[in-house]
Amino acid sequence: MRQIRNHQRDTMSTEILTPRVTPERVLRLPQVCNMTGLRRSFVYELQAERRFPQSIKLGARAVGWLEGEIQAWIAARIESSRRTR
Repeated sequence: MRQIRNHQRDTMSTEILTPRVTPERVLRLPQVCNMTGLRRSFVYELQAERRFPQSIKLGARAVGWLEGEIQAWIAARIESSRRTR
């Protein structure tokens, strides 16, 4: 019983000191196109112009985009669209 209480206390103190990190989802190109409404070629064109989040390498022939960065890009597009009206 004492070991369980000590473990709970140790776990609680670690949880308080360690911030919880939400794991970032990696999106593949079809998901990115679906979220943004953009076509594949335009995603790559914007990325080449540094006007779109950069992809990350997942493997020898696979790339993905971080969901948070895509959501932030969409939010920025919404914001800039509403400011110019």
